[in-house]
Formats: sequence, C-alpha cells, structure tokens
Amino acid sequence: MNEHFSRRSLLRFSCSVLALSVSSLVYRQVALASTEQTSAWGAWEEFKKRFLSEGGRIISNDEDSSRTYSEGQAYGLFFALVANDRVGFDKILRWTENNLCNGDMTARLPAWLWGKRKEGDWGVIDSNPASDADLWIAYALGEAGRLWGVARYRALASLLAARVLREETVEVPGLGLALLPAPVGFAEGEGRWRFNPSYMPMQVMHWLAGTEPQSAWRQLADSSLKILLGSAPKGFSPDWTLYDTKQGFLIDTKGTEKGEGTYNAIRVYLWAGMMHPDAIGRRALLKALEPMAQHIRSQGYPPESIDILTGKASGPAPSGFSVAILPFLQAQGDKAALEAQRMRLEARPLRPEAYYEQVLSLFGQGWMDGVFRFAATGHLLPQWRP
Repeated sequence: MNEHFSRRSLLRFSCSVLALSVSSLVYRQVALASTEQTSAWGAWEEFKKRFLSEGGRIISNDEDSSRTYSEGQAYGLFFALVANDRVGFDKILRWTENNLCNGDMTARLPAWLWGKRKEGDWGVIDSNPASDADLWIAYALGEAGRLWGVARYRALASLLAARVLREETVEVPGLGLALLPAPVGFAEGEGRWRFNPSYMPMQVMHWLAGTEPQSAWRQLADSSLKILLGSAPKGFSPDWTLYDTKQGFLIDTKGTEKGEGTYNAIRVYLWAGMMHPDAIGRRALLKALEPMAQHIRSQGYPPESIDILTGKASGPAPSGFSVAILPFLQAQGDKAALEAQRMRLEARPLRPEAYYEQVLSLFGQGWMDGVFRFAATGHLLPQWRP
C-alpha cells in the first residue's frame, strides 16, 4: 500500500516537473520571440534622426524647415507605439501637451501649427486645431494605454475624444453627425459645410465607436463612410469636398485644389487599403475607389493630382505616393499594379529629407512589411505584441 502510494506520488512529482519544464521552455521561447519583435523598427529610427528634435518635436521640411504640425505629432505617437518605443512616445507626448495644448491636454485640443512667428519668437502660429490630428492622438493614446497598461494614456484618450465630439462635429441633415476639419472655419452657411475625406480613417472611427461610451461615435463612423463614398462619385477622392443639404456633394471651388485629389487625398486610399478584411465598409470603399487602381495600372504611377469628375490627371506624383498606394493595390488584388509600384520605388527611391514622403512610407511600407495591422474593430495589432 505504501509502496503503491510512493510510486504514485513519484509519478505525480515527475509529471509536475515535466510540466514545469515545458512551461518554462514555452515561456523562454515566447520571451525570446517578444525580445526579437520589440527590437527597433529601423525605418522609425531613421525617421527620428531626421525629423524628431531632442525635445520631442516632429519638424517638417516645408517653409523654413522649422514648422511643426499637430498632424506630425500625432503620427509620431502612432509610429512610436508601433515600434514599442515608450521613450520616444513620452517625449513626443510631453512636447505636444506643453507646446500645442498650453501645458494641459485635458483642457484643450492641440493647436494646429507651431513655429517661428513674425515677431521672431517661437510658439503657436495657428491655434485652430485639426481634427485628423486630434483623432490620431486620441487613438495612439488609447491603444498605448491598452498595450502598455498605462491608465493615464487611456484617460487622456477619452477626454480628448470627448472634446472632439463637443468642438469638432456638426449635425448635418442627410449625413447625421459629421466630423469637421476644425472647430472654426468650415461652416459655409446656408446649409453647406466643407469636409476633408482624408481626415476620416475608418480604422480610427471604428475603434472610437467601439471603445468610447458615447453613441455619437457610431454616428460619426456612419457619416464618415457616407462622406468617403459620396465625395468620390467617379472613384477619385478629393482633397476637400462641399456638402449641401439640398444638392448633396459638390466640388469645392474656393480651395486651391478646386475639385482635385492630391496630397491630402492620397491618404484616403492608404487608410482604405489598410482596413481589416472584415471591417465594416471596406468592401464598399474598395469598390468605389477601384478606378484609381485602374488609373495607376494604365499609367504606371499614381498622379500628383487628378480631377475627381473627369479623371484628367497631372504628371507622376512623388515616390511617396507610390509607397502610400501599396496597401490599397494589394487590397484590390491588383498584383501587376502592385509590382509596378514596387519597381518604381526601387528605380526612384524616396527622398530622405522629404517629411511627408517618409510619413507615407512608415504607414504604407510598415503595413506591407507586417510591422503592424489593424483589427476589424480598429484596434492596433503591432508585430511586437505576440
């Protein structure tokens, strides 16, 4: 009896040791994989060297090469999260809050433009916020809070999102609650508003609709898809569009683009291409924008600008457009056009000092390389998080 008990105990002990050994081995393998995946994202490291100041400011290369846009800070936060770069993330966030939010992101939206002012000093040049930057900042903060387990980030994200709802939306007959480009300057009067389709990435909209408690975000997701589809009747997205409650979508004749799709609109195809296959609206969006894929296939390059009604295009765009369009062409299943743009990028590499081209590359090439993905709900799926 005792001998039987001893053998049984020994067997249980041996099984326990084996289980612990296997568990330890699995843990070491997961830890090793995690370590490998959290290694620096080379493209982000190069971007930081060129465009990120020691204090946390993303410096564009327009005008006198010294200006900073809230959009750049927002993208910087997103890329730092994708790269698992907590130090860079905190540095960018701190500069953004101190300089674009007057030291308190819980009290105000980030100013759109910062740089050297006419008086010779440095500071905010245009305090009117940009809603696309505000959305991306809220998204980056919320996902950083989830992935890194930081409650402060999640709280900041929710407060920022609530402020966007209060200050940067408008109820539009026929559309519902819609996202304005900024709090001031985009209500044209007489039942007419001006919108920017590239300010409405559906990944971010779906994420906000699923994570924030306000039901208004679901309405914004619905109206954003309506704007994306309705503003591109021929399959070409405009930089800016007008919506009239009686006439529907109209060409924006006041803006310098005058009904063309160019440096803003290229992001519409980029965002659409990166949507999860099961994301709401993806199929309709890809089908509506298919003429752009056909145009690129026939010409061998994306146009720098294109008339959204006639399809008349300018000459070839910078190579940054080619890298931005890669996820879109892959989503369209257009292997020939995709390979042509890859070859174009080899023959005509991105300009290292071109800020916007490098931003488009971090999004487009980063997605193509599998550095990150988006879930159907919009949640970020970084490579470093197994």
